[in-house]
Amino acid sequence: MNMRAYIITGPTASGKSGFAHSLARRVNGTIINCDSVQIYRGIENISASPFATRTISDNIDGVPYKLFSILPLTEQISVAQYLNLARTEYEKALAAGRTPIFVGGTGYYINAIINGIAPMPDISDEIRARAREMVDRDIMSARAMLPSDFKPTDPQRVARAVEVFLQTGHHITEFQNAPRAGAIAPDATRILILPDSDQLRTRIAERVPEMLARGALDEARAIIAANWDTRRAIGAPQAVAIVQNKMPVDNALAEWITKTNQYAKRQRTWFRTQFNPDITINRTPTDADIDMVLSCN
Repeated sequence: MNMRAYIITGPTASGKSGFAHSLARRVNGTIINCDSVQIYRGIENISASPFATRTISDNIDGVPYKLFSILPLTEQISVAQYLNLARTEYEKALAAGRTPIFVGGTGYYINAIINGIAPMPDISDEIRARAREMVDRDIMSARAMLPSDFKPTDPQRVARAVEVFLQTGHHITEFQNAPRAGAIAPDATRILILPDSDQLRTRIAERVPEMLARGALDEARAIIAANWDTRRAIGAPQAVAIVQNKMPVDNALAEWITKTNQYAKRQRTWFRTQFNPDITINRTPTDADIDMVLSCN
């Protein structure tokens, strides 16, 4: 019985979810989500969740699935909270004699699983709302408050850095550079699914219209009702724009595909600079790649 942990990651539409499921069937595995959007309930199509075409449950074809669709859109979760949930599922899998398999493309979740996290301050609701308002009003002015070694430019991470500074008077990089603790699986086998860019673009162009047809617009209505920040999920702004009659469907689909390709490019950069795989599969994976992975252990 294989009890070694795996981390399977790759850019969106790379085929990592299907590969992880096939591997889980071979090694008596438990799938543990490490995607920051698939953790939410009600946006399974927009998040490209394994449950987009299935009834949400705790297993698929007998393989346990954990931390998928567990949070309502009205709640938020920190990396520290995610790490605690993931550790619990990891330990439960081992106790049940199963192989933990972490699957997802969220870099800061993967980094936390491997390296732990630095201690971060608690942020008041008032400060958090103030930081979000500042970023929404003028993100460049908000970034001017931050040190030169703070590199992210996406609104969510800029707002996080601003709120830490407003709350403590210290920059988030000071906390990030502190010693880390709480790693779950630093010795897990790290598998990177990395098809070439042309293959990814084809898969993305095919997948996005399917997501829309399967129910993404109903999910957009749920997002609007929950006042969920659409910037947190690729495709959410475009689906919401369709529902609100702010963008024609064809234009929204084209923009959604473009944004997804841009996100995949950013992911590839992160994998190249921040992730050290044990195994890289440079194509959409097949069962032969399962055999290859198992032969490496």
